Amino acid sequence: MDVARSLGLSRATVGFVLNDTPGQTIPESTRQRVLNEAKRLGYHPHSAARALASGRSHIVLLVLPDWPLDYSMRTHLDEASATLDRAGYALVTMVPHPDGQAQPLWETLRPDVVMGMTPFSPREIADIRASGINHVLTPAQREGPLPGEEGLLFADGPRVQVEHLAAQGRRTLAFAAPADPRLAQLSAERSGLAARTATRMPGITWAGDWTIDEGSVATAVAEWLSAGVDGVVAYNDDVAARIVGHAVRTRLRVPDRLAVIGHDDTPLARLFVPALSTIRVDTAGLGRYLAELALSTVNQSAPPVATPEMQAHLVARETT
Repeated sequence: MDVARSLGLSRATVGFVLNDTPGQTIPESTRQRVLNEAKRLGYHPHSAARALASGRSHIVLLVLPDWPLDYSMRTHLDEASATLDRAGYALVTMVPHPDGQAQPLWETLRPDVVMGMTPFSPREIADIRASGINHVLTPAQREGPLPGEEGLLFADGPRVQVEHLAAQGRRTLAFAAPADPRLAQLSAERSGLAARTATRMPGITWAGDWTIDEGSVATAVAEWLSAGVDGVVAYNDDVAARIVGHAVRTRLRVPDRLAVIGHDDTPLARLFVPALSTIRVDTAGLGRYLAELALSTVNQSAPPVATPEMQAHLVARETT
């Protein structure tokens, strides 16, 4: 090896330094000499060989559900990737498809951790572990719930939406769901939480769910007015904007006759006229938390502590 020859050191010593081999007592001065000389010579470690030597790939694989890559998800992934990068890890994402024929990335990359945004099936967990992956994390399968599962923190937005509308004097509420079938399960979860919250509140009537797209929004609004609906819990800001946009075009007074609240606090919510009331979730903070959780799992250190910034916060604007 050129680095060893140039410095007059053994190949083993240089290899230990360049591969960051644990358990070695190499003086810091020697380690710095090796690193500086390797940089001068333009040495780039072979990732596969380094992973074999250290027992780590320094890759975290995040398995995503087949959801649209919206503003909140992009913010979440960007922060998770940046946090892992600062620790020397790479974030890789994949979206499995039911009829897909590609080899799963956990088999080809051998990541240190496989994380799921939604729970894996028992068969998927068995397949991942059979590939030699020791660390498998999902919201429902780690030791103890992630914030928001039982503590109703970052997943608590629908409850906050309903409570805000009720506090504004709204008495008959409806849920506006997206038309994208990929969001059906998540939409149903949000609608379910909103409905449970409404039915526990005295004097509040829950009118059910409506699917909102360009072709159905006019019918939905007409049915809401006929049924006495005066408050709408929207799945996200895009759905809320579609409803409010129709109201503006038809001169329906918002929020006097119909109050609407979105979810996610996207730039659209702030720029829309009238500005959308919404729910803000620190998706960047959540991405950072999940990245730190992966790192603590690999390093067998204490898990990160959830912070109040990861709660769902009301952002009241003109539509309520």
